[in-house]
Amino acid sequence: MDVIEYLMTGDPAIRWQVMRDLTDAAPEEVAAERAKVATEGWGARMLAEQGADGLWDGGTYRPGWVDESRPFFDAWTATHFSLQSLTEFGIDPAAPEVQRAVALVRDNARWEYNGELYFEGEAEPCINGIALTSGAYFGQDAGRIADTILATQHDDGGWNCWEEDAATPGSFHSTICAIEGLWAWEQASGGTDAVREARRRGEEYLLERRLFRRKSDGTVADLRFTMTSVPGRWFYDVLRGLDYLRLARPERDPRCAEAVELIRAKRLENGLFPFENHHEGPTLFSLDGEHDGFPSRWVTVRALRVLRWWDAA
Repeated sequence: MDVIEYLMTGDPAIRWQVMRDLTDAAPEEVAAERAKVATEGWGARMLAEQGADGLWDGGTYRPGWVDESRPFFDAWTATHFSLQSLTEFGIDPAAPEVQRAVALVRDNARWEYNGELYFEGEAEPCINGIALTSGAYFGQDAGRIADTILATQHDDGGWNCWEEDAATPGSFHSTICAIEGLWAWEQASGGTDAVREARRRGEEYLLERRLFRRKSDGTVADLRFTMTSVPGRWFYDVLRGLDYLRLARPERDPRCAEAVELIRAKRLENGLFPFENHHEGPTLFSLDGEHDGFPSRWVTVRALRVLRWWDAA
């Protein structure tokens, strides 16, 4: 199988990233393909799902139909995760359709937790990290979110949405969301020494654990960390950690080596990589060609760019 040719039969959100990260296409060709994300496929469909009030499915973190008196469950249809998806698709922030959508969120979406506007953030670092990534990506003033993330870092360098005491251990899930947000904010705003220091401490949290092991005894912290998943939502996995580090630490820290080989070993005979761990919860629509337990274009492009980075001379 010609893997690149197969990947290029996928959604525009996949195709433009293949061109940028795997084929070294000319910048103008990449930009032309990226422009299609706002008008075709997953990106266009996600934009079309936004309500006139700026919200997706009637809510900011949870959809409007959720019964708050019932136990918590994950749903991926509201504004927060819809913006995250648009960011991951790589939709062009300058596209008129996108600017209109983001302006509606900026002016209207408020967190259920504290009533603050979306780009001012709430309390949990996993939520704030994703919101900060989106704010940076779409050119919004999300400095208050960055400040909150800095204030909620734990003593071990990680973050934890379930434990507010800074002396308690961090969480892989919260930490990846937080450092992704801080790195994106640095790229957009230039960052500060405090942001850079917090981000590097968060990266050390992951690297000290070889991206999936407990620091205490070296055992695998959670078998799900070793499985591939798309979209990632708020969940951590090894491929997500590596895909982040190839950008934030391109010098290739040797503590990534075991995680890289774990990913390499997942390559199928046809050259593709599998989608192994679906995060349950309602979605606005299914992503064409992305099915739990089957080869995945989205996982494959991410895995191949990680291996390309790692194997570079």
